[in-house]
Amino acid sequence: MGIRQKLLSFLFSQLILVLMVSNHSNAMGLKLGYYHKTCPNAESIISKTTYRFISRAPTLAAPLLRMHFHDCFVRGCDGSVLLNSTKTNISEKDAIPNQSLRGYHVIDAVKSAVEEACPGVVSCADILALVARDSVSMIHGPYWKVPLGRKDGRVSILNEVFAELPAPFANITQLKQMFAAKGLNTKDLAVLSGGHTIGTSHCLGFTNRLYNFTGKGDTDPSMDPNYIVKLKQKCKPRDTTTLVEMDPGSFKTFDDAYYTLVAKRRGLFQSDSALLDDPETKAYVILQASTHGSTFAKDFAESMVKMGQVGVLTGNQGEIRKHCALVN
Repeated sequence: MGIRQKLLSFLFSQLILVLMVSNHSNAMGLKLGYYHKTCPNAESIISKTTYRFISRAPTLAAPLLRMHFHDCFVRGCDGSVLLNSTKTNISEKDAIPNQSLRGYHVIDAVKSAVEEACPGVVSCADILALVARDSVSMIHGPYWKVPLGRKDGRVSILNEVFAELPAPFANITQLKQMFAAKGLNTKDLAVLSGGHTIGTSHCLGFTNRLYNFTGKGDTDPSMDPNYIVKLKQKCKPRDTTTLVEMDPGSFKTFDDAYYTLVAKRRGLFQSDSALLDDPETKAYVILQASTHGSTFAKDFAESMVKMGQVGVLTGNQGEIRKHCALVN
């Protein structure tokens, strides 16, 4: 091999290494207390403003948590899910999986309050990460420290949502691959799925399991038949408007009941039932279901910190948006 080839080979290996560590090194640019000097009251302002909404409408916690998840899985946690479509581009916000997101008004109110105190300092991506954390803790869920310093992205593309975001119809192989692509492991998948302990879903997300699972007018054999009967009473075949609780009886409270439901084959989505199709995720479901969620709160906090660092923009990358729905 000649010197030139050796050099090219070396440079190529270095490039691969750079790509592998870029996700990690950007995350290293985040730190606790990032706004301590530039906007000392930022976290307190964000928490108080969030409480104003969650105390009146606790059901907003689930869509705000989901918004953070949907943001991080597409282009990393860069606030791209918050951007409006323009005349020349349809953004993530208008993709079908994101059309049911709610709570943008909470993010806007928080951003306004922070801008009043410290103009042009705190990013929308950081605000979303903090609002998700505060919302969960305000409905009796765990609290975790959020490393900050994310910058806002300038790009948001509808089609990327379908490629990057795990669907409710995904099987365990697809779910594990999609999480691994974000640097999240199989345990993170089992843990973060527990976010379905809060919130609701339109019938559309699971009616195929009730009426036409394999195209022969059949039901999903992995779902408890008694539960199918109950769900059919709520959802007719072409129902696009009815909302169903993901965790019946405690969908407003962040608890471990989700795992008990999944263990009883009563997970609402195929992606919930899929957790029983892998030894590691199944073991986690059984552990939480049999110990009243003994480690769930701690695990959820740890996995949320990991997820909050996926593909972040830091330093000179990105920008600090003035309005979360618009690039500067």
